[in-house]
Amino acid sequence: MARDPVYYADYLKLPTLLSLQSPESGKVGAPMGDEYLFIIVHQAYELWFKQVLIELDAVLDGFSGPAVAERELGRFVGHLERVVAITRLMLAQIDVLETMTALDFLDFRDLLVPASGFQSAQFRSIENKLGLDPRTRMTIHGAHYTSRLSPEDKARAEAAEAAPSIRARVDAWLARIPFLEQGGWGFRESYRAALDATLTREAEIIAENPMLDAIGRGVQEAQLAQNRAHFEALFDADAYEALRDKGERTLSHRAFLAALFINLYRDEPILHLPYRLLKALMDVDEGFTTWRYRHALMVSRMIGTRVGTGGTSGHEYLRATAEKHKVFSDLFALSTYMLPRSKLPRLPASVEGALGFRSGVSAG
Repeated sequence: MARDPVYYADYLKLPTLLSLQSPESGKVGAPMGDEYLFIIVHQAYELWFKQVLIELDAVLDGFSGPAVAERELGRFVGHLERVVAITRLMLAQIDVLETMTALDFLDFRDLLVPASGFQSAQFRSIENKLGLDPRTRMTIHGAHYTSRLSPEDKARAEAAEAAPSIRARVDAWLARIPFLEQGGWGFRESYRAALDATLTREAEIIAENPMLDAIGRGVQEAQLAQNRAHFEALFDADAYEALRDKGERTLSHRAFLAALFINLYRDEPILHLPYRLLKALMDVDEGFTTWRYRHALMVSRMIGTRVGTGGTSGHEYLRATAEKHKVFSDLFALSTYMLPRSKLPRLPASVEGALGFRSGVSAG
């Protein structure tokens, strides 16, 4: 069928797009160039948030079924890596925003009250779709995070919170991975033996270290004992669930073990993409954490200790969210349980066969 030619400005709706910057300063005098910058940067954030949601929805849809084909994992990794690239752009936009000085910002800041980036329903939806634990979410003076949203935005954020998250669906996928037990071999028992040998060797190093005095040796021995107790929760499902109840773990016990297995044996062919997927989730989490922290530094640079326009404590609130609003902290915690490649237990031939694509066993 014949089609009318596509014109650049019409395709991008440029007349509409370029008319959407309406500085509040222009309503009380001449519009300020710095407020134009402020608006454009934040509008760009919202456009990137829209793209992030598109990528996350694709991953959510891909993990919604009872199984995930290995051939699909590369596509999901691609979606997540695109989100990582977007977070880098978001960080670069802070560099642009910081060309505006505190004096420049104060010229129009009071005109923005009570509007705040806290009211970004898209960003709240991103957090919820990733799987932010509601127990760790920051409040504003004790009020729920949706209390500052419009009814429409509140409904949108709550719908995203109520729906299955990427963390929940990745948890279910990890828990289905079949390689933890095969033919009488169990990963947990094999790994525990190797870990015990490693910890025993660490105790010998502490005891034999001539650079330690009695106090130093006692401190390190106490730390090692604490580590042993910490590792025990990995082998005791009830102790692990107690950690989950306290919010110290979010992944299920079997999912955590599967994630550990993937990280330890990432060199096996069938685990290449699962490892990249878990790494991409960490990269997404790190990207948003870094962006929150840079945002907090920028706010401190712009308003010092003043209260934010949305009524929060400004940079103190933002800095706290950088730490508390992590989603995949369990994946970061896996490094605690790593062993040198030379100390990894050798996998049985049957398991190596499955991991080398010599079996029809699905990885999830």
